Amino acid sequence: MRILRSLVRPLALERRAEVQVQLRDASTPDFDFFLLVALSSVIATLGLIIDSAAVIIGAMLVAPLMSPILGVSLASLAGDTRLFRHAVSALVRGGILAVGVAIALTWTTQILPFNPILGSLPAEVLARSHPSPFDLIIAVAGGLAAAYALAQPQLSAALPGVAIATALMPPLCVIGIGIASGQWGIAGGALLLYLSNLAAIAFAGVLTFFGLGFRAQGQALNRAGIPRSLKFSAALFAILFIPLALLSATFVRQGREDLLIQDAVRRSIIARNAELVDVQTSQDGDVLHVNITIRSGKAFTIEDVQLLQNELAVQLQRTISIVLTVIPSARLNPLIPPTFTSTPTSGPIPTDTPVPTDTPTFTPTHTPSPTLTFTPTATLTPTPALLVVGNTEGLGVRLRDKPDGPIIARLSDGEHLLLLSGQVIERGLVWVEVQDEDGRVGWVPLYFTLTATPTHTSTPTPTPDKTLTPAA
Repeated sequence: MRILRSLVRPLALERRAEVQVQLRDASTPDFDFFLLVALSSVIATLGLIIDSAAVIIGAMLVAPLMSPILGVSLASLAGDTRLFRHAVSALVRGGILAVGVAIALTWTTQILPFNPILGSLPAEVLARSHPSPFDLIIAVAGGLAAAYALAQPQLSAALPGVAIATALMPPLCVIGIGIASGQWGIAGGALLLYLSNLAAIAFAGVLTFFGLGFRAQGQALNRAGIPRSLKFSAALFAILFIPLALLSATFVRQGREDLLIQDAVRRSIIARNAELVDVQTSQDGDVLHVNITIRSGKAFTIEDVQLLQNELAVQLQRTISIVLTVIPSARLNPLIPPTFTSTPTSGPIPTDTPVPTDTPTFTPTHTPSPTLTFTPTATLTPTPALLVVGNTEGLGVRLRDKPDGPIIARLSDGEHLLLLSGQVIERGLVWVEVQDEDGRVGWVPLYFTLTATPTHTSTPTPTPDKTLTPAA
């Protein structure tokens, strides 16, 4: 206290009276006060919903909540019961009004067709649901600055900046958003942040006003010269600091654990030549559930997923259940276009389209005469399924030894292929086993083939007029 008195010069009696009257007027819950609270709540709630920091800053400038808090500090130190009653009433009623406006606006946005928080809560909302000791320290510094600037007339221009730093209105609006959305954890975290800021600013205000010479006439001090109101606010500050410190330790531990999980998943995915997109974790008893989303040009099987799960369990030394979502992808570089290499083949390449022909079969028929007449009978021979190279925009397709394997030959548009029994999926494409017109067997993507429609034509053969008489 001696150091504080040596650093801070007490205000004159007249100036102390002016500050007390000024806070009494600013802390009175009149129409102007509630109007500014409602408008600032509208601005802050919509700024939180659309995730706009600039709009939230504007709401902090409009909110009149700093004056009632400083009024509580000065009233508890100076023994002004009227100021204390008005300030507490303004804080309680103003807080209820701000939360009610936030609930109404959130419900309104939920029934609109363009609900901004349909998927997940915005980052600005989540940032005010996890208070930490740093928020308490910021509020203490802001309360010291606000009380000192209010007492010094030449420093009153600094009050808007202090209002931005302490952030009293956004936590109230987050409480309303959490209640309207059914997110009780979000609402509870924002309530703890608001009460922490309230207690820290009140404690800083009492400390500053005491250093500036504010105290009740005939107020009893202890041996250290500390008033009872300052001791009470300091105890409340310490009580709130403990749960915030424990909560922060939990968040730090959870953050480290999430970082270890993501690092292990990233290493395992990179080793499989895939790209990690997202990792989400949840805890169910002793089992850690991990949802992994990756991009890969390789097809994953259930055996690959089981191997990945075992690998992560060994690295993290935990029981893990994973769900892997694979997004097929292909890497294309327009600066390096594909080059087609032709493979020389011996002999001419047939260009005529093979057409199934009718094979005449001569069947002897007995007639009453002793002569035999041969009559040709047309029968159809079954033909395997045929494909035609297409959908290549004139570039043709490569015949490969195996799916996505070495190139055997290059096939042009219109070439006919005989479809064999093989069919597999590789790198997101369906590959079929075919035989080309030169008898080569290989694999091509099914996408670059068309189904050929066979046409059956019968080759007429004239009936011989000559009658053959069997020799004796």
